[in-house]
Amino acid sequence: MRIPLTLLALTSSCFSALALDLKGRIQWNTACPGIGSLGQASVVLDNGKLRGGVTRDGSFVIPEVPAGTYVLSVLAHDHVFENMRVDVLDTETLPEVRPYFLGTPLSPTSPVTLPYPIQLTAQRRHDYFTPRQSFNVIEMFKNPMMMMMLGAGVLVLLMPMMMKNMDPEVMEEFKERQAKMAGVQSALQSGDLASGFSQLLSGGSDEPKAATSGTSKGSGSSGAKQRTGKNKRR
Repeated sequence: MRIPLTLLALTSSCFSALALDLKGRIQWNTACPGIGSLGQASVVLDNGKLRGGVTRDGSFVIPEVPAGTYVLSVLAHDHVFENMRVDVLDTETLPEVRPYFLGTPLSPTSPVTLPYPIQLTAQRRHDYFTPRQSFNVIEMFKNPMMMMMLGAGVLVLLMPMMMKNMDPEVMEEFKERQAKMAGVQSALQSGDLASGFSQLLSGGSDEPKAATSGTSKGSGSSGAKQRTGKNKRR
């Protein structure tokens, strides 16, 4: 049992030798002037795979970070921080720090490198309060539904004036069509589709009947005139 234990000790020492304590500092600014404004926060790698706390002076240490590529971010309740790409190498050289934007691929790497230890600054504060919107007449009239209501109201107001200036024959025809449409709507609302469609078809066939009746009357009158003319000649 001594040989496996020694091998385990050797492998653990090798991993600890390859691991690195990642160090950095949060620079205070107007958005985050101190630890009192920052509150409880932690610096994490890959959304919490590894993490480290923030001290009063803004420094942080993430212990025993193995070799690899990580995305460094700050978990804070009231502040927004920039994200970093951190490449921890297998050699004893310092890690490489680059800017990173969430949603972009990790490769190819950015040619811009940042200094180590890592320097982080707060970009802005989270604004959880949304002010209540005040009443705005202009915004209300920009609503399409309000525009439709205004157009309908204008038509209702102008309809009596248009009816007064309308020709009596056109007025009667308009009333007849309006009554037919009301009958069709009532039939459709009651579920009687057959009568509704029959009324629509009958409304379209009334005009040809009137035209044929007018032509038959004209032809009858012309025939009567011709007969009277023949009788006079005799």
